[in-house]
Amino acid sequence: MERHVDIAFDCLPLRSVGRVDVPLDASPAFRARCEQLQRAIDAHGTENTYFLYSTHCVFRLANSDVENMLRFSFDGTLRTDRSDCKADRAALAIELRAETCGTVPPDVVAWFRGVVQRAVLIEFDRFIAAGRLAERVTHLGNVGSIAALTDYAGHV
Repeated sequence: MERHVDIAFDCLPLRSVGRVDVPLDASPAFRARCEQLQRAIDAHGTENTYFLYSTHCVFRLANSDVENMLRFSFDGTLRTDRSDCKADRAALAIELRAETCGTVPPDVVAWFRGVVQRAVLIEFDRFIAAGRLAERVTHLGNVGSIAALTDYAGHV
């Protein structure tokens, strides 16, 4: 089946993070990301909880790579069921980053935010089914500090 929505994200299993210590020389952007991560851990815990970052969700509303495109970014947490086999719910901050539709009314953007939320849950189920979640958890193991994750710091 041809995909009509392009979704990409990096995934940080919160159970892999030992501490969220912010280095003294951290950039303001990295400091803000670490604070966001700490709030996510405080609000949702670490088990079956994943932080999504470095993301995009692109809708092509016409058969064109240029015309009638909406590009969103999102970040936040996603929770799975107890078995880590199905996305359960997400708490995402979703922003329209670019569009080639002309002016998009605020009500339409708000509606698409809900569509992005549902699309991310579906895509995360695909991520799980493809074995990529298990690979990511194994690859990270237990990280002593968030500063040790170079890919996390590098995308701020």
